[in-house]
Amino acid sequence: MGGPLSDLLVVDLSRALAGPHATMMLGDLGARIVKVEAPGHGDDTRGWGPPFRWPESDGDGHVGSADDGVPEDRESTYFLSANRNKESIALNLKDDADREVLLDLVDRADVLVENFRTGVLDRLGLGFDTLMERNPRLVVLSITGFGHDGPEGGRSGYDQIAQGEAGLMSITGSGADDPQKVGTPISDILGGMYGAYGLLAALHERERTGKGQVVRTSLLSATVGVLGFQGTRWTIAETVGRAAGNHHASISPYGLFRCADGAVQIAVGSEGLWRDFCEGFDLDPAMEGFATNPERVARREEVVEIVERVFAEWEAEKLLTRLAEVGIPAGKVRTIDEVFAWDQTHSQGLLIDVDHATLGGIQLPGPPLRFFDGDEETTNRDHAAPPVLDQHGASIRAELGRG
Repeated sequence: MGGPLSDLLVVDLSRALAGPHATMMLGDLGARIVKVEAPGHGDDTRGWGPPFRWPESDGDGHVGSADDGVPEDRESTYFLSANRNKESIALNLKDDADREVLLDLVDRADVLVENFRTGVLDRLGLGFDTLMERNPRLVVLSITGFGHDGPEGGRSGYDQIAQGEAGLMSITGSGADDPQKVGTPISDILGGMYGAYGLLAALHERERTGKGQVVRTSLLSATVGVLGFQGTRWTIAETVGRAAGNHHASISPYGLFRCADGAVQIAVGSEGLWRDFCEGFDLDPAMEGFATNPERVARREEVVEIVERVFAEWEAEKLLTRLAEVGIPAGKVRTIDEVFAWDQTHSQGLLIDVDHATLGGIQLPGPPLRFFDGDEETTNRDHAAPPVLDQHGASIRAELGRG
């Protein structure tokens, strides 16, 4: 593979999602990712489902549940979501010979990623001091649930637990008494994204110093890091944000509004847009009590009533056309299948075709970055399917002289 990181070798000891997402990001950019998995079962997510997909050669290649009586060589769609552009080798890190294979990889690597609980690597004889002594240029990314130190530093972390503990669930849902998790494992994904961001910074610094270092983040840190204005509402204004359903806490009207045959979303993010909106739908922008955004936020429920009373006369598609004519940012709420059928999604390279070792040709969500040299796009379009367990074990061992 080509790409801006094609000169990097990454050893990936992580499993589940935060670490694998970080390494997948690096792999999308061309880095060589060697995913080290436990023999026999591999990454935990290989068993997460349904839905699963089975090899086409074993039947109809259908998607189904775990109790369909089909072969055990099923592939988890969850695992497939976070492991493209990687090689897989199965190593038992408690076995001396396998640990030596890992250390051979460490000697050659630029990056190592792990998300074990604090202290596990030390007990395996693979602590940070050992790794850095073997390879002083190594950059290590270590992701935990709640941090490596502090009063709860050793606590295990799972996505939904982190979403709740980091405050995200308290500002998500239909109201203050209805905390909801985000529909994707966002704390895990954010942990991976922040981790990849930190790794690249450490690699850049290595160019100046010649030395590697350890980068640490956690699901807690990553989730608190994206609280944004909800964080400063408390730290500065001492106002505790609460869930406000599908309407913005600080801007009005901004959210999901019912119309004649469904709903649309609008974002009236400035006073200029408020005037345009009102003029486009025969409302008075200077109506008493609604002329400024702070007034409208304070009377949000009344604003919703006003907007939905106007929208009640419009079908969604015609309403979206009218909003575009008026210049109001607007959109529909698409289902996932609609997203991947959308021409705009395809135009951005967000759906890729890969050839899987057992499933054959499959489609995956694609990387969200594109690269250009002037007007010429240089984005790498050559992607590898997620590996089956130990798919590359023999070739990696041969490369290391241990075949």
